Amino acid sequence: MMPGHQLVRKGAERGFQIWSVWDRARLEADFAPRLAEFSEELVLTDCTDEAALREVVLDVVRVHDIDVVLHCGHDASVLQVVREAWRLGVSANPPEVLERLRAADAGDRIPAQAPRVGVETMTVNGIHHVVGMTAQRTTGPPHFVVTGYLHPAPLTENEQKEIAAVVEDLLTASRYRSGPAHTQVALLPEGPRVESCGAHLGPNRIPLLIEISRGFDPEAAVFAGLLGQHPVVPDAYRYAEIGFFLLPEGRLETFTGTEDIAVTPWVRGARFPYAIGDPIPPPGDPRVRRAYVVVEGETPEITRERVAKARQDLVVDIRAIMK
Repeated sequence: MMPGHQLVRKGAERGFQIWSVWDRARLEADFAPRLAEFSEELVLTDCTDEAALREVVLDVVRVHDIDVVLHCGHDASVLQVVREAWRLGVSANPPEVLERLRAADAGDRIPAQAPRVGVETMTVNGIHHVVGMTAQRTTGPPHFVVTGYLHPAPLTENEQKEIAAVVEDLLTASRYRSGPAHTQVALLPEGPRVESCGAHLGPNRIPLLIEISRGFDPEAAVFAGLLGQHPVVPDAYRYAEIGFFLLPEGRLETFTGTEDIAVTPWVRGARFPYAIGDPIPPPGDPRVRRAYVVVEGETPEITRERVAKARQDLVVDIRAIMK
């Protein structure tokens, strides 16, 4: 349910047959052909209609004799899908587990200036493995808008142990049995505190950052976990950073530089999903994260500089929209 095309491709390459279900209103046009290429079938539905959504899950599971249902998103449809999948016997985690994870949400009680770390874990048969910790890049005061992510997070060994303990305690208390989890942890003066936790892979290409930095692929590990294989995660040997292109709100008139960015040696991925005439969402809108560059480097300072260089190379003309 709601998988990325990279995840589906890697599952298909490992011999899994995958039926992908997506909300037709949220599936981006350039992603649909890639999903369809590696899926047995791409099924579109309306995730805001609970009855229709559960009917789709029921039909796909019964018609195709599905062994397991995974929800890869983090919206309101997660619990609806898991409830139906649990009723059909094709979910490793009962719905109440995900409800416990959601109950950990403390985002509205944590100050904006607190540093955040995203903790990726893979759980196999109730055993939790920390895959990596990723730091947020922000604009700083006064708004602390997220502008990207850096992996691995520059933390001391003691800080890593404290953060890992908090996350593992949450997953254990929630009785999470199987699958990936993305936990956001705030670093407060009194110690790390869980801000939110979801039963899915890290968003915003965080799995790619981990793969570049460690040579470990969290997306492939999802399928290994379904086979009962526990992950073995190497130490990081370089840094990887994703930076979102910081564009003003308006309508795109012209743009150049994407070709130069794509062939830069240290760039490991880039996306600019806009065409001439498209609206550009306002800064701070989650949709701005659709346009990004991923770089590698020996230090966090180098990756920061390389992201800045890519942003300079992208030249855009955006016309303000009168409101």
